[in-house]
Amino acid sequence: MRTKPWPAITLLISAPILMNLAFTGLGVSFDYPDVLQLPATEALAKFRAEQTTVVVLFGLLAAAACAFAPLAVLAGRLDDSTTMRWAVRAGVAAAIVQTIGLLRWPVLVPGLAGRIATEGPDSSAIHTFETVNTVLGTLIGETAGYILTALWTALVVAALRTPRWFAVLGYVSAAAIATGVLVPLGVEAAGLTNFLGYLLWSAWLLAFAALLARHGAMPSRVASQGS
Repeated sequence: MRTKPWPAITLLISAPILMNLAFTGLGVSFDYPDVLQLPATEALAKFRAEQTTVVVLFGLLAAAACAFAPLAVLAGRLDDSTTMRWAVRAGVAAAIVQTIGLLRWPVLVPGLAGRIATEGPDSSAIHTFETVNTVLGTLIGETAGYILTALWTALVVAALRTPRWFAVLGYVSAAAIATGVLVPLGVEAAGLTNFLGYLLWSAWLLAFAALLARHGAMPSRVASQGS
């Protein structure tokens, strides 16, 4: 009997569930990500109003993002091709940049919010907050994160022989996630397609877990029956 890759299966299930729960919680408590479109003083006022909850939820979201580093390594053991080796690199890099971007909220923002509350709207912390959001948020956490996540997904699908529906779901979710890079350019529809992409991607990760749990083997060795 083949030993099933339970560590990979566990992360494939727990990471997207934790990610979606934390994201939903932030939407309810902090109006995230729409709050990022507000002026810095308003956004930080909302942050301070629910600071404990927001910090905890961003911490959980960062933990979910960080979990994709070991997941990428474990998925890399399913195939020894050059494509999969590049997938591992892309997956680990995606986890790193997204974790860095998300951790700005529990690590840096509480101090900046406190300074602005004390010093008022002329505080230099406002400029610092905006710079942090641009560099760590938009450029590193989001733009680089979207590209690397989409790349990891596409490379994993390319490396493994899986049912056609699974491959299509992976490619479609990767393409939709990648549209997130257009959001800073003012393409409003990209925000929706990126959001839908992450929902499809979550379904793809859960389907990945189901395939591994069912077959107990490398997907590249699973016959594509019914594909």
